[in-house]
Amino acid sequence: MDITIFNTLDTLYKKAADTFVELSEKSIQKHGKFVVAVSGGSSPKAIFSLLATSEYADKIDWNKIFFFWVDERWVSLDDGKSNFKMTSETLLDKVPVDKSQVFPMYKEGIKPEDYAGEYEAQIRKILGEEGVFDFILLGMGDDGHTASLFPGEAVLDEKEKWVAAYYLKSQEMFRITLTEPIINKADTILIVTFGTSKKHALNEVLNGEYNPKLYPLQLIGKREGVQIFTDEEAGA
Repeated sequence: MDITIFNTLDTLYKKAADTFVELSEKSIQKHGKFVVAVSGGSSPKAIFSLLATSEYADKIDWNKIFFFWVDERWVSLDDGKSNFKMTSETLLDKVPVDKSQVFPMYKEGIKPEDYAGEYEAQIRKILGEEGVFDFILLGMGDDGHTASLFPGEAVLDEKEKWVAAYYLKSQEMFRITLTEPIINKADTILIVTFGTSKKHALNEVLNGEYNPKLYPLQLIGKREGVQIFTDEEAGA
């Protein structure tokens, strides 16, 4: 696991965008496509906005990129809380990505638990039975959660399903998420987290006793291919 501490968020975002470009080139050269799972939140939004600029967008073969999501609130695709909506507005609507290669983590007229199985089938169709994403972008909340893997939830124990949906009582809504088994298979995982409010949780994740029930980001293996981008406030 590599940890990089940046002096400014602008530098962090640029390095993350550079990483996306570099990995896309390597993956497409290796096996003809670049299959990613992305997150919502302020840091991915800033990264996507950079990728949509000509400085980055012109370097990317968008028609060979497949977009999945790490997790999603179970809300319609045009809802302001939708990770898909944010990604579309900041990136997907601005670049020539093939819409048939974009897989929103929501569908009208189906229960979230049922769509979790359908979403896993979509992943298997693209990635096969191995299920290895080329790149997964994660964040971390103040409580140490990542994706929709929240402290104390049963989904943390999932070892078979690649996608799970459940009702999160603290937020009074359903969430749908990739699970630990599929996330940890990815070739490259980039975790972006910053700010004073993240300092305690990040320290516990990296240096504390192993207790993923309390700090779910600990489920992500400390191995080659896992990178953390943070700032001086969180990474002190």
